Amino acid sequence: MSLTLARTCAVYDLAQVQQALDRSRGRSPELEAFYERMLETGADRFVTTPSSTNALDPLFEECPNFDEVLDDLARYLRLAHAGKGGHGGVNVMPILLLGGPGVGKTHFAKRLARAMQTECELISMNALSAGFVITGSSASWRGAKCGKVAERLVRGQYANPVVVLDEVEKASGSSQSDPLAALYQLLEPETSRAFRDEFIDVELDASRIFWVLTANSTGGIPAPLLNRMAVYEVPAPTPEQAAGIAQRIYRALLRELHLDGFDDNLGDKVLDRLALASPRDLRKTLLDALGYAVAAGRGQVVTGDIRIKGIPGKSRMGF
Repeated sequence: MSLTLARTCAVYDLAQVQQALDRSRGRSPELEAFYERMLETGADRFVTTPSSTNALDPLFEECPNFDEVLDDLARYLRLAHAGKGGHGGVNVMPILLLGGPGVGKTHFAKRLARAMQTECELISMNALSAGFVITGSSASWRGAKCGKVAERLVRGQYANPVVVLDEVEKASGSSQSDPLAALYQLLEPETSRAFRDEFIDVELDASRIFWVLTANSTGGIPAPLLNRMAVYEVPAPTPEQAAGIAQRIYRALLRELHLDGFDDNLGDKVLDRLALASPRDLRKTLLDALGYAVAAGRGQVVTGDIRIKGIPGKSRMGF
């Protein structure tokens, strides 16, 4: 079991919150309640670092096509341990994962948060037309509420969560309502230390957030934002990598479902067919395949059990 090194830091100033609460009396019950929650929970949040410099090793096996970004992150993790014994957190600049649909970008980001032993906030940017999802909306508006960043820092336990902006290139908006505008501040360590959510209007220290953005291409992402990130092009898994990923997911499903009577390994022909599936769909494809095998009274998966949408195959092969 992996352990976590942690210290705490303040993500907001309690005196500022108290002053804001006093000003809001009688104006907005929702805003008052939010300030009171901030005071009750306190300002301190955990800053975590995996206790082992090998914490990312499982991801090299599970997500082998992400080896370039993992190499860099593993180096930053070793630096964190060398500097303050791991208690200062991992200093990582925002990253952008570029790759075609289905190569596993979102899955990788979620697994990365687990490996770094912190929380994960996933924000879908697909067709997002306003920035209030990230930055909150003014308390003077009807139905106003805080944005995802403030919500995570206030309601969560960590000062260094992983925040994933999925399909960031698909965000759209006008010059008056640019959903990406807040990122110019949030992706810079200096300015993100004094981030103000529109709803609560209190400074938040968002500088320790680990930003992971995903996109199919850089089209639609302004150059100044690209310059604030480390950009990685993620290829589709090779056939050999896809086979290894499929075997690991298959064995994990056997353990999860307690299917002790099944073969431990998938056959070569089954693996060849699974290589046609996207990494995103592998788990469901294998789960369905196990269901077909059980229905047929078999303790092994055969090629006919692998049903991949859009790819022809004899559905009753092996029954």
